[in-house]
Amino acid sequence: MLFDSDVLIWFLRGHVRAARAVDDAPDRAVSVVTCMELLQGARDKQEIRTIRSFLAEFGFQVIPLSENIGHRALVYMEEYGLRGGMCMADALIAASAVEHRLTLFTGDRKHYKAINDLETKFFRS
Repeated sequence: MLFDSDVLIWFLRGHVRAARAVDDAPDRAVSVVTCMELLQGARDKQEIRTIRSFLAEFGFQVIPLSENIGHRALVYMEEYGLRGGMCMADALIAASAVEHRLTLFTGDRKHYKAINDLETKFFRS
């Protein structure tokens, strides 16, 4: 399961259902883009340590960017950027999930629902 940043942010803020979703996942992964989004939102070095500790403690595999992910994300931007409002980070995260044959667990139904080759599981807060 590839987790989107929104679910992980809810977890880090103490949301019980988000914590249960992370706990229940047998395999956990995040795109390197998700890691950067989490770190970008950190307010200080302690929050950076908390994020790194959380990802390590729960055994998240970090999916790096690759040429295939970049190409697929470019296709997604061309296809869904104007029509669906998809941003670059969402395109890279979706492409990471598809390239690694992982289900994307996200609360963002709007940006991902149009991608036919993306398997999604939607989280409601």
